[in-house]
This record gives sequence, C-alpha cells and structure tokens, in this order.
Amino acid sequence: MMELTQLTLTLAGATALALAMFTPAMAAAAPVKNVVLVHGAFADGAGWRGVYEELTTRGYHVKIVQNPLTSLEDDVAATNRLLDLQNGPTILVGHSWGGTVITEAGVHPKVSGLVYVSALSPDAGETTAQQYEGFAPTPEFVLEIGEDGYGFVKPEKFKQGFAHDVSDEQANFMADSQIPINMSVFGTKLKNAAWRSKPSWAVIATEDKAFDQAMLVHMAERIGAKITKVSGSHALFITRAKEIADTIDAAAKSLSTN
Repeated sequence: MMELTQLTLTLAGATALALAMFTPAMAAAAPVKNVVLVHGAFADGAGWRGVYEELTTRGYHVKIVQNPLTSLEDDVAATNRLLDLQNGPTILVGHSWGGTVITEAGVHPKVSGLVYVSALSPDAGETTAQQYEGFAPTPEFVLEIGEDGYGFVKPEKFKQGFAHDVSDEQANFMADSQIPINMSVFGTKLKNAAWRSKPSWAVIATEDKAFDQAMLVHMAERIGAKITKVSGSHALFITRAKEIADTIDAAAKSLSTN
C-alpha cells in the first residue's frame, strides 16, 4: 500500500512538472487573431476601414478605438475599454499620435505586440513633444490652435501636409471632418513604455509631411521595431491599407509561432 501511494505521488509530481514546463510553451504559441486599431490626431477611426477590411478577410477580429483626443488619459482609457473586451492575445496598432497612446496602453496584459504606423513612441517619463527635438521642422504641416488650446490642421494646407495622395474630394472631406486635439497632450509625460517589454513593428511613410523622415526612423530604431517603408503620405493608414495589414499579419504570425 505504501509503495502504491509513493508511486501515485511520484506520478502526480511528474505530471505537475510536465504541465508546468509545457503550459508556457502552449501559451506562447496561442494564435494571435485579435487586432485593435488606434487613430491619431485630426482623424477618427473611420480612416482604418481599408485596414479593417483587409484583416477581417484574413480571419482577424478587429476593433477600432474612437479617441476623444481630449487627454492622453482619456485616449488610453478608450483603448483599454476595447482591450478588455478581447478574448485572447492582441496586436495593438497606432497611427501618429496613436503611437503615444499604444505606448502607454500597450502594457495591458492582452497585448502581445505593437505596430507603429508613422507613429510617435516616447519612453516612460518623456513627453510626446520631446520626440520632435533636434529634428527638422515640417513647414507643409500647418496647425491652427484656438484659444481653448485645441488644434486643427489648417484646412487649406490639409491635403499638402496630411494627405497629398488622396483625391481632392477626399482630402476636402477629411479636412472638414477632422477632430481637433487638445494640444496639451503633447506635454504629458508617459508612465509606461510598452515597447520596452513588447515586440514592435513600424510602417513608415516615406513622403510623410507631418514628421521629419529622420525623426520617424530614429523613433522606430530606438524601440527596436522591425521597419517597413512604404511610399505614401501621413494618411498611409488610408492609402496603404494592404501594406499595413501585411505588417500586422506578419507580426501576429510571428508571435503565434514563438
């Protein structure tokens, strides 16, 4: 009886050890099928439609954040609400100002990887405004800031500075429907930098007029992102939907097999 009991305990211990060793591997190999898209300033989530359609056709479950653009805290809260709803590992994607948002929100436990689309990526303790220091100005990207501290892209400069590769009709609609951002967000220090603990990818538009090209490359290289360059304007989240979806798809597949 004693020998049977000892054998049972030994088998139980071996089983527990095997499970302890095997479970992390199973978790790491879980397929990443969820994507959350975060827009930037002067835009809304509707601009992601092309990326959304590309990804859903490939079998991904995609949600799109609608940022209020009132504060970093508010935008992070909006992002976390959708992350909370995900049923498994998730790729978090941010365009422009949305990069700052995913950098802060990306520490969420359901986030497996980050994709920056011509996006900002401050470190913890830094502000978004600091990312511009030492880089060339962008004279074609002109903002108008109201007395309340909210900024728009100057309508007559919108196509030239934001979306030179869309039709005149679409550029006019985007300019007239843009959502202003509280400019004080650029002075808010981040508490977290998700890219320090999560793998990152970056898609950079080579004709982006909102950022100095050297700035975009510097930010992506600093965070160790795998970089893809595409020809396009700052509106690449609209005009280069397939290439962006390809990067998200590659990121998800990479994380699913690691």
